[in-house]
Amino acid sequence: MLNKNKAFFSSVDGDWFTPNDEARGPWSEDACHAGPPTGLIARALEKSVADKPLTRLTVNLLRPIPMSGFRIAVEVTKSGRVSATSSAELIDDKGRVCANATALHLAASGGGYVACPPTDSPDFDEAKPGIFPVTSVNHSLPSFSSGIEVMYPPGEDGSLGPTTLWMRTLPLLEGEIPSAFQSLCPLADCGNGISRNADLSEAMFMNPDITIAIHRLPESDWLASRATSYWQSTGVGLSQATLFDKKGPIGTAIQTLVVQAVEDS
Repeated sequence: MLNKNKAFFSSVDGDWFTPNDEARGPWSEDACHAGPPTGLIARALEKSVADKPLTRLTVNLLRPIPMSGFRIAVEVTKSGRVSATSSAELIDDKGRVCANATALHLAASGGGYVACPPTDSPDFDEAKPGIFPVTSVNHSLPSFSSGIEVMYPPGEDGSLGPTTLWMRTLPLLEGEIPSAFQSLCPLADCGNGISRNADLSEAMFMNPDITIAIHRLPESDWLASRATSYWQSTGVGLSQATLFDKKGPIGTAIQTLVVQAVEDS
């Protein structure tokens, strides 16, 4: 069970964010998992365009996001009646940009035409508790897996290859309930691990970016990812995931991957 008194980050002034252990990634003890910082970027962008829901977010991960902390600078690049665009930079304590992002915000008019194809959504009622598929990390410190709960639908167990799982995470920020889009970000950045084609002992499969695009906001705290990763001999890969809440599909997450055999990394 998650400790509801914990969160991925703390902040004294609302400007500087200090990662807690649960924000640490698998690759280095000094670097964050990209999912929780992506959620904080979404938070900053949502605040910048408060009248239009965030619909698409692309984050470029330029360098490791430090466990020592960071701030986020935002800019509204277009403000229209129907749509707006915004951008953000995540900046470390040395003034370096560790990640940048662009976002699309669309007005919710209520006048749309509803037409969605039938979708085989993951079964939650029969799902069984489990552990996150990536069970080993490149350090011995607490990390992201201690800030999540995982459930597997019938027929899924976290084995190599295409995988579907349900996940629930800690809040992003101490003392604050995250928005629906913010809550989705940690799961959305896990497609490469959920659907890995080899374990960390054999290969590294890091993502230098993530794009999240949704057609509706999630409505449950448990969220699912149905993910597939494609790895090529060029060292370039792609993870594609369909995202769900308990009512059905809500959007897509795509990660470009850098794939290296361990002996080559």
